[in-house]
Amino acid sequence: MDTIIEMRDIVKVFPPNVVALDDVSTEFRKGEIHAIVGENGAGKSTLMKVLYGLEPRNNGEIIHKGKPVQFNSPGEAIAAGIGMVHQEILLIQEYTIWENIVLGMEPTGLFGRINRQEARRSVQSKIDEFKFNLNPDDKVENISVAARQKVEILKLLYRNVEVLILDEPTAVLTPQEIPQLFGELRRLRDNGKTILFISHHLDEVLDLSDRITVMRKGKKIATVEAKETNKEDLARMMVGRDVLFLSKREPRQPGETVFSIEDLKYVDGNKRTRLEDIRLQVHAGEIVGVAGVEGNGQFELVNAIMGLIQPTAGKISVKGRDLSEADILERRRYISFVSQDRGKMGAAVKASINENIMMTHHRLNPKFTRWHGALLDYRYARSFTHEIEEKFSVSMGSMDNPFKSLSGGNQQKVILGRELLLDTPFLLLDQPTRGLDVGSIEYVHELILKMRTEDRAVLLISADLEELFRISDRIIVLHRGHIVADLPVEQTTVDQVGYLMLEGKEKENAQEVH
Repeated sequence: MDTIIEMRDIVKVFPPNVVALDDVSTEFRKGEIHAIVGENGAGKSTLMKVLYGLEPRNNGEIIHKGKPVQFNSPGEAIAAGIGMVHQEILLIQEYTIWENIVLGMEPTGLFGRINRQEARRSVQSKIDEFKFNLNPDDKVENISVAARQKVEILKLLYRNVEVLILDEPTAVLTPQEIPQLFGELRRLRDNGKTILFISHHLDEVLDLSDRITVMRKGKKIATVEAKETNKEDLARMMVGRDVLFLSKREPRQPGETVFSIEDLKYVDGNKRTRLEDIRLQVHAGEIVGVAGVEGNGQFELVNAIMGLIQPTAGKISVKGRDLSEADILERRRYISFVSQDRGKMGAAVKASINENIMMTHHRLNPKFTRWHGALLDYRYARSFTHEIEEKFSVSMGSMDNPFKSLSGGNQQKVILGRELLLDTPFLLLDQPTRGLDVGSIEYVHELILKMRTEDRAVLLISADLEELFRISDRIIVLHRGHIVADLPVEQTTVDQVGYLMLEGKEKENAQEVH
């Protein structure tokens, strides 16, 4: 099989002295699906960004079709036939599928006017060629997340790219949508396209890939044939130790009701009902998981609990205290909160690590202040930061470094440490392991299960059904703003929950998923 891209001795250093890529050499072949796996901070995303022209390299060279190349921007990479689909889907909601795909490369006619008929015909031709089940006239706002991902891929195919880089392509898909995406990626490979993809889901990596490159701490550990390895071996190469994939959740009788929602309703500014008739209880020593296709009310539920939006009706209580009208600080006396968006809600990325760790604590814990709250006690704050560094195995260097200098996994450990050490009875965890590697995920799960043994109540929102089944006691399913199921984990399956997420009803009544 011909080599289409070779990366030789790639070095990337982020100021002042963070070595993200340390003399990495690897090659990708025409017509293969090649996975890049590794812990957070291992360098896999940086390697792909260097290839795509998003990050300049400090040393090394890239050989494309036998010739050295230097991509100074994604535009230059696309022109050479290399495209990247990011985890965040970047489409214009109000535009149709075909309008999104041709955007920036519209065929024009007389006086430079867009030839809409030709543009739509070209898009339909690409849809037919690669057997994507899409209607080019559908508006993006009306199609599923899986369909939007196909549109992103078609945007690149329309631009005739030969190499597609995919960043966590299954992160927002349900179990039923993943095989369909994999089938389409295999068809692209069989048509001669090269697929490079970053993923933390080792089962998917082994199912889809032809070859796998493993990275650790900025170095390439190995490139292996997928059919010649297994999940345990990959995890060991990634983390440098054995990783267990079994649930450590012990049977436990839940205690008193800690958190409750009664008849919650939320209608947004456009008079759309986002949540309706939400009733929910979480008990001491219980983990309740929330499953649902993205956009079915999870975002609004989290914001309503934290006081970021005002519900139209209903009551929210923790330990019998009605928080429905309480301000955010008062809620924080009762609720520890890990947001799904580390950079925008979970932290102040330009502030120091120390400043991020003391957040909220400095308002609620008197040990952080002197002179009756008039001054911050920075000595105590720094000792608290050291405590989190040790307890949560954070690799941070100096605590005075900016928060953004940490890898994604270490950022998450800092936020989890800060929140779990708040003296609160209720934990609200929104995608706490999204984007983390297998070693960090195992560690976070151990922390959450420890909270369960301490009789704290946990509400866990996650797009990863494997995660929900591994550590939850019960799973509720949100569908179009309603709770359509509340199931003990032992009495349901991933397949059943997946259908409920898509259809809002049991599998035997569900229609075929497209």
